[in-house]
Amino acid sequence: MSIVTSADNGFGAFVARAHRAGKLVVQPRMGISAPEQMRAGLRATCDADGATVGTLTVDSYTRVGDLEAAQLAVLDGVALNGYPIVSHQHSTTAEVLDSIAGPEFPVQVRHGSANPRDIFRAMTAVGLDASEGGPASYCLPYGRVPLSESTRHWIRSCDELVELRATGLEPHLESFGGCMLGQLCPPSELVAISALEAMFFHYHGFRSISASYAQQTNPIQDAEAVRALQRLCADHLPETDWHIVIYAYMGVYPSTRSGAYALLGTAARLAASTGCARLIVKTEAESVRIPTVAENVAALEYAAAVADATPRSVAEPGDSQTYREAAALVAAVMNLDADPGMAMLRAFERGYLDIPYCLHPDNRSLSRSYIDDRGYLCWADIGRLPLSGMVDSSGPRTLSSSGLIESLTYVSRKFDQELGPVDTTPMPAVRGG
Repeated sequence: MSIVTSADNGFGAFVARAHRAGKLVVQPRMGISAPEQMRAGLRATCDADGATVGTLTVDSYTRVGDLEAAQLAVLDGVALNGYPIVSHQHSTTAEVLDSIAGPEFPVQVRHGSANPRDIFRAMTAVGLDASEGGPASYCLPYGRVPLSESTRHWIRSCDELVELRATGLEPHLESFGGCMLGQLCPPSELVAISALEAMFFHYHGFRSISASYAQQTNPIQDAEAVRALQRLCADHLPETDWHIVIYAYMGVYPSTRSGAYALLGTAARLAASTGCARLIVKTEAESVRIPTVAENVAALEYAAAVADATPRSVAEPGDSQTYREAAALVAAVMNLDADPGMAMLRAFERGYLDIPYCLHPDNRSLSRSYIDDRGYLCWADIGRLPLSGMVDSSGPRTLSSSGLIESLTYVSRKFDQELGPVDTTPMPAVRGG
């Protein structure tokens, strides 16, 4: 059995309906390999209080294309860190989804692959039409695949997936660009890459798209970044159903329960107050292990409750510093080629895009960042980024090893030691599997 979706009831349409109803859609990451446990996780997510969507997170072997290892693990019953959707029989995955996934509970496949072609084929074979990633965001942080190779793979994969539109379905892709390395990249470049990858999807025919932004080190700066991303998407995604998805902090997570929930609550308020449509949650277990289904459900329900209690803002995006930097980056990149994929490739070659502290060979690694006294992520060195005259890069040019560790743990220390439980919304009881 497979799921039947259409332009009116696919992933993007569900999120749009929830958003119009004033609900923030909350979503787990949930990497589970055993089919029966994956089904239980989807069921628990579906039954959770709040507007939820499901996730099939693909295992690491499948992400890197080692399908032989994934297949052997399936045959031997070895637990993996995600669902090996390519290696399981289509009938097995259909049984996982049966009577759970559908128009009122869409499921997205999340993967981390520089070559998602096999993953896209496996998901569409069982009726799933939503995934995520991008030629840069699923290449630079995760391995040594050349960016040119990743770009070619993503072009072919997108061209195949978008053919679903001819059948009446509406495939959805989400850029992971707002999460590059998860930490220590100033928001303007996260916003620019997220917008550029969304433009890449649009260029290749997608009309249901989401752009991501990962919560960083200061909520005021984060809100500014979200407004900038919304403005860029409005300007560059014509005739497109698009929305913004926020990720709870992607770096070192607080180790205390109160700190973890306080940080998640901050992410939920960021998403709700800025009018974003979806939030990827993190749990109290993030600092030590893969969370259980019950911990995921508790985090979903807490985030939904915080969002419901958060007033929505009607503030206009405006020409903030983050917007000016992000818009300058997007303009400079798109001057290199009409195809956003080729433009990004050339931009990384020239250093017009350059991720601080990213060790991938195709990243110039000339830019540097630091956290200032306000908790803002700032440029210490712009390298060859086309931001000359726009940025005060008078901060520390280099970080010592201890300084880097201090920066990487800034958020976890802040929420564990300084803030504690900053939200009074009752934490939901842990329940389910």
